Amino acid sequence: MTREPRSPGRHFLQIPGPTPVPERVLAAMSRQMLDHRGLEFQQLGRRVLSGIKSLFKTQNHVIIYPSSGTGAWEAALTNTLSPGDKVLMCETGQFAVLWAVMAARLGLEPEVIPTDWRIGADANLIEKALKADKDHKIKAVCVVHNETSTGCLTRLDEVRKAIDAVQHPALLMTDSISGLVCADLRHDEWGIDVTVSGSQKGMMLPPGLSFTAVSAKALEASKKAGLRTSYFSWSDMLANNSNGFFPYTPATGLLYGLAEAIDMIHEEGLENVFVRHERLAEATRRAVKAWGFDTQCRDAKYYSPAVTTVIMPDGHNADAYRKIVLDNFNMSLGTGLNRLAGKAFRIGHLGDTNELTVLGALTGVEMGFELAGVPYKKGGVQAAMSYIAETAEQAKAVAA
Repeated sequence: MTREPRSPGRHFLQIPGPTPVPERVLAAMSRQMLDHRGLEFQQLGRRVLSGIKSLFKTQNHVIIYPSSGTGAWEAALTNTLSPGDKVLMCETGQFAVLWAVMAARLGLEPEVIPTDWRIGADANLIEKALKADKDHKIKAVCVVHNETSTGCLTRLDEVRKAIDAVQHPALLMTDSISGLVCADLRHDEWGIDVTVSGSQKGMMLPPGLSFTAVSAKALEASKKAGLRTSYFSWSDMLANNSNGFFPYTPATGLLYGLAEAIDMIHEEGLENVFVRHERLAEATRRAVKAWGFDTQCRDAKYYSPAVTTVIMPDGHNADAYRKIVLDNFNMSLGTGLNRLAGKAFRIGHLGDTNELTVLGALTGVEMGFELAGVPYKKGGVQAAMSYIAETAEQAKAVAA
């Protein structure tokens, strides 16, 4: 049997999720299984159900499903809404598109605010749409916090203010699958009713868990919702979670890892984690600018701290370039999705990552331009290095 030649060193996984899993988390997940109806599991269940709340900055319930984030999307809609309900959504990128497609499949009526995929959700346009909804037919506003396909962040506090400005009763729902633990998120303070997230990005875990933070208003809406639920029923989950258990077989190994990941985040300090992500994102953007390229996000107000989407020069295919980088430097870059297919690539700088990891990734990107014959200006890595060196002492002071 012919084997592929071995690539020495570690693989650089620079996609915006799944992200590399820390050794501590891997070790935690290697523990033996236990009785998921017993006392030891109950202690684990209570530990993670309590600990996860701090990352959403909420005192309310956070429901943990053994599913991808897509499952949490479905749970958010089916537990709170009824057939024919109108939902206001903003097309900020591929994942916003997919959420709207799901809403339509479930029998809801999405009203979609378009964008050029180069900004986050525009709170002014949301306010305008809600103001025009005199009969309050819109039952929910659904926005993506951090659009993984474009590298654009939505300002959720501004969306909350827009809803309040017109005194509209719609629920506010957000997908923070690639935003949680990367960008500041204040579920309670910002009046978010449903926040969904996943395990495989800023949480530093493998795929397989989703998280749903719910407000008292959302729970009240769930009592009147007409869409059917079974596996994703909030009421079943919350009834069992009250004692640290789950209504069906939980993903025990992932919950071990979740407990360890929460500990690691608090050891660094959640606010320090945000600062680290912002700093590495800025270093990446400075490299892109020095190379002479544009980022997909065109407005600094909406820059993502988790991922940077880079637009390729005309005449150069992003996927062909990504293959050259993978074949030569054992590094995976994110592909362009939907309308960005072949036109852009994505650099993930989220999760368990640091300065040297990002600089190594940017070096691979720059060398890839050279091998692929992509026209660029030299000095992108140097620009990132200079920024990281200049801000090193400041970063240490913030962490202290």
